[in-house]
Amino acid sequence: MDSTASLELGVDRSSPVPLYFQLSQQLEAAIERGALTPGSLLGNEIELAARLGLSRPTVRQAIQSLVDKGLLVRRRGVGTQVVHSQVKRPLELSSLYDDLEAAGQRPATEVLANVLEPAPAQVAAALQIAEGAQVHRIERLRLTHGEPMAHLCNYLPTGLFDLDSGQLAATGLYRMMRAAGITLHSARQSIGARAATAEEGERLDEPPGAPLLTMQRTTFDDTGRAVEYGTHTYRPSRYSFEFQLLVRG
Repeated sequence: MDSTASLELGVDRSSPVPLYFQLSQQLEAAIERGALTPGSLLGNEIELAARLGLSRPTVRQAIQSLVDKGLLVRRRGVGTQVVHSQVKRPLELSSLYDDLEAAGQRPATEVLANVLEPAPAQVAAALQIAEGAQVHRIERLRLTHGEPMAHLCNYLPTGLFDLDSGQLAATGLYRMMRAAGITLHSARQSIGARAATAEEGERLDEPPGAPLLTMQRTTFDDTGRAVEYGTHTYRPSRYSFEFQLLVRG
C-alpha cells in the first residue's frame, strides 16, 4: 500500500530550490510528524512521479537523499520503506521526553537505576555540593517505536522532590520537577561525540566503536541553584541537535 497517497505533496516550479529537494523535504517532514510511520511503504516511483508531474530521476533523487539520511530503506521484493525519523532537538531548555512527544515519536522509558550514592568529583562540582555528598542518580533508556534512542544519566541533589520510578517511566524528568514547584530557569550545556563502548553499543543497539552524540547539562532554577546535572548519549542516526545562529556585524 502506498503511504504517500494520502499526503498533500506538491512542488513550486518557480522556486530556485531544486525540485528533488522540495520533495525530499516534504517527505522528511511527513516522517517527522508521524504521517509516514516506520514500516510504511512509499509506493512506486513511477506512480509518484506521474502524480506530481516530475521526472522519475527527480523522484529517485529525492528518495535516495532520504535513504542516505537513514530515514528510508530499499528492500528487494518489498519496496521503499520508512525506517524511522530523526528527532531534531532545538538547543533550548526542554526535556527529551517533551521533544519526542512534540515530534509524534511515542516515547517510552526504561528506568535502569534510581539510587542514592556519593557524588563523584565532576557531579559535585556541577551541583555545587561537597564531593561525596549524597545525590540521586537516575539512569534511563529512552525508546521510540520500540527502538533505543538515548541513554540518560541524571544526578539531582537530595530533598528536591519524590523521585518515583513509576513516574520516571511514565513522563519526563523536567515535567516532574515543574510539577513539584521547581522553576527551571537556565542551563549550561556542552555537546560532543565519541565512539561507543561495548556496553553502550549493546544498550543502544549499535556496534562497539559506533559514533555517539554526547551531551552534558547543568540546569539551574530561578534562584541560581543547580538542580540537575545530566550526562547523556544519543544515537546520531535517530537524533540531532539544531542551532540557530545570529550573524553579527
